[in-house]
Amino acid sequence: MTLLVVGSVNADLTVRAPHIPAPGETVLGGDVRVSPGGKGANQAVAAALAGARVALCGAVGADPFQEAALRGLTRAGVDLGGLHTLDAPTGLALITVAQGGENAITVASGANARMTPEHLPTDFAPFSHLLLQGELPVGVTREAARRARAAGLTVLLNAAPVQAPDPELLAQVTHLLVNEPELAALAPGGGEVEAQARALLASGPHAVTVTLGARGSLTVTGAETYPLAALPVIPVDTTGAGDTFAGVLAAELVAGSPLPGALRTAGVAASLACTRPGAQDAMPTREEIDNLIGGLSDDNLRRLGLSKVVREDG
Repeated sequence: MTLLVVGSVNADLTVRAPHIPAPGETVLGGDVRVSPGGKGANQAVAAALAGARVALCGAVGADPFQEAALRGLTRAGVDLGGLHTLDAPTGLALITVAQGGENAITVASGANARMTPEHLPTDFAPFSHLLLQGELPVGVTREAARRARAAGLTVLLNAAPVQAPDPELLAQVTHLLVNEPELAALAPGGGEVEAQARALLASGPHAVTVTLGARGSLTVTGAETYPLAALPVIPVDTTGAGDTFAGVLAAELVAGSPLPGALRTAGVAASLACTRPGAQDAMPTREEIDNLIGGLSDDNLRRLGLSKVVREDG
């Protein structure tokens, strides 16, 4: 089975600084680092490194940033047959990373914003799962989800960056992935995380996962709730953690892992990504994920909610 990722491709310009600048503030940082990024590309790389067969549909420009934007995808072996070169700049993300690992990101979408439904694959039959995000025009994302569901694919949507609720899109989604601010934007009215997540099930998704940073994640389905503790780490850079979670979760589901094991493996991978700088450069391989899980004691596995099911089906 193959995962199709329809999403953004960027080059990341990252600067480490003492803190995130406040409005009107200038902060002196270190040297700029140019690396591959974009939520679509990031999640495709994470999935490929975790062992999935991955194809990407996206767009770049014919400019000097194209090479940097595609470096990680090429290295990870992602199929780029669906990549388009458009008459627009390659997307750029301007990232400031504070000493504690927190980050602030401004995205210049470039070629990503010029994508249309005409750039989507005409045949979804070769794929079993589709992974989407919020960095492409919503019409492209919505049409990709519609075509995928019509072809019988499982559709995962990481609603980041969050936009106004789109009932037509949500109705096509099988598994919705959000963080807490995104959850609040899609399910206004406040309340507990679980209640908000369950409210979103009525929009169409069969499962909603809320990532909670250092507190792990919470997933709800129609009948079950899966709380997941985070692996305690000293964060170096959290830039790619959410994309790692989404990509590895998709890879696990493509491989046929049951949802609890897939979530646990994705959580471990995301925690590991926080211990290294960068987005794609920080993403762990299948071997690294398995070695980390295999090295945890049974007591630690139980304390973190990472039972032996991770070793067996992850």
